[in-house]
Amino acid sequence: MRFSLARSFAQLAKKAEKGSSSIAVTKEPTKKPLLEIHQLGNAELRESAKRISKVDDSVRTLIKNMLHSMYSAKGIGLAAPQVGIHKQLLVIDLDIENAATPPIVLINPEITEFGASLETYEEGCLSIPGVYLNVIRPSIIKLNYRDEMGRPKKMNADGLLSRCIQHEMDHLNGVLFVDRVMNEDDLNKELTEHGFNKKDVIALT
Repeated sequence: MRFSLARSFAQLAKKAEKGSSSIAVTKEPTKKPLLEIHQLGNAELRESAKRISKVDDSVRTLIKNMLHSMYSAKGIGLAAPQVGIHKQLLVIDLDIENAATPPIVLINPEITEFGASLETYEEGCLSIPGVYLNVIRPSIIKLNYRDEMGRPKKMNADGLLSRCIQHEMDHLNGVLFVDRVMNEDDLNKELTEHGFNKKDVIALT
C-alpha cells in the first residue's frame, strides 16, 4: 500500500506496537531496492500465495528485503506476491517517517471477524503507482497470524491499520484494490492517466 496520510495515523502504529516486529531495518529509501515490485498487468500479481510452514532465517531475510523495498518505494504496506514470492507474508508500517516505530510483520494472516460498519477511503498501491481511488471495506477486523519468530499472535485493528491489512491480504489471493473500485468512470480515468490497462482489472463488485 502506498504512503497516503500515514503521518496522521502515527498513533495507530504505536497502538499496534504490541504485535510489531523486532526486525531492525533502516527506513531510509534507496535508489536500488533489493526486490522489484511488480505492477498491474504482471501475472505474478494474480497468483495465490501459500502458507509458510516454517518460519526460519530465510523467511526473516525475506522480511528484511521486503521492508527495504517498501521503504525505498515510500510505501506503508507490501505483500510478498508483489515481489513475485507467493507466500503468505505481509509487512506494514504506518509511521515510516519515525525510525523508532517498528514495522508490523504478519505471517499466514487470517481474519477471524469483520466489524459491521463499512468505510469508504482512498487507497493506493505500490503495484499501481499514481492511482488513488475510493474503496469500501469493513472498518474493524480481528485476525490471527504468526510473527517473525513464528509465534502465534492475535490482533484487533481499526482505521487505517485495518484497511492496510485488508488491502495487503487481498494480494495473497491475487486481488488488487482496483478490482474493488465501484466507480467505473473514476477507475478508467485514473488507469488511463497513469498508463495502465483496464483489461488487467478483475471486477469483484
